[in-house]
Amino acid sequence: MAAERASRGPVGIVGGGSIGVAFAIVFSRAGFVTRIQDPDPGRRAAIPDEIARRLADLASFDLLDEPAALITSRVSVVETIAEAAADAVLVQECAPEQLPLKRELFSTLDSVAPKTAIIASASSALPASSFAAELSGRARCLVAHPGNPPYLIPVIEIVPAPFTAPDVANACVALFTDAGLVPVRVNAEVEGFVFNRLQGAVLREAYCLVRDGVASVEDIDRVMRDGLGLRWSVIGPFETSDLNTRGGIAAHAKKMGPAYVRMGAERGQHDPWTENLVAEVTRQRREKLPLENWESRVAWRDRMLMRLVAERRRAASS
Repeated sequence: MAAERASRGPVGIVGGGSIGVAFAIVFSRAGFVTRIQDPDPGRRAAIPDEIARRLADLASFDLLDEPAALITSRVSVVETIAEAAADAVLVQECAPEQLPLKRELFSTLDSVAPKTAIIASASSALPASSFAAELSGRARCLVAHPGNPPYLIPVIEIVPAPFTAPDVANACVALFTDAGLVPVRVNAEVEGFVFNRLQGAVLREAYCLVRDGVASVEDIDRVMRDGLGLRWSVIGPFETSDLNTRGGIAAHAKKMGPAYVRMGAERGQHDPWTENLVAEVTRQRREKLPLENWESRVAWRDRMLMRLVAERRRAASS
């Protein structure tokens, strides 16, 4: 059995819905003393059982390094925001995506959280500038947007506002890394950040394909589940394009770029892959993977897909 983790934190979580509960699992599993708050007594009462059930599921797949009871012992459910924020190194706001509510909560957090605490929002689309710009402590405010659920999908977008202090953003990246997540630093405040812009692009096209009678909802899900999604669970869209065409992503852009421009034009979009843009993407890919290593990376991709396909077959037969 793994040695017991040294306690860290505390971390305060404001909002006891599904994301707040999931964050409580993330932090407590990583050894952080965690306090979770919700204004609804019924919601507060439900949180311990929800955490216990999810930890039991994680344990059944051997995804816990410690006994579930030890992890839950690090979590306490509290009534007030001040209790959640007391002595916290991080306060993670997980309230509904409502701008007035986030403004109110961040104003409260700025007054009750320790001056050294990072104040982060799990906002899915609203940037910190929209709800924290007027605060005296705005330099410690930013967005930390997780995948859902974060105890299974480790990527988390760290989105500083123009007023966020650089050392706060750096400390936030380090803290979430310490919590076992995979931070991605987003360089500009755009609505939806990276995660939901990519997801939104797929959903917009999916809706259009249903509207235009091209394919059914189930068939579109099947293309994603058994096609794009299977591949993208191993590598992302840029590496996919890079490995799908001999000669790499520059060759892919030359071959497929005009077709993608025409597809975009059908939807009223004009975002051509310009020569300079392709050159920059190519530069970043070649830094990551020199062309002389292309064959070996393709073979690696195929082995990873073989692993996934084999696991799917095992799961389907069990």
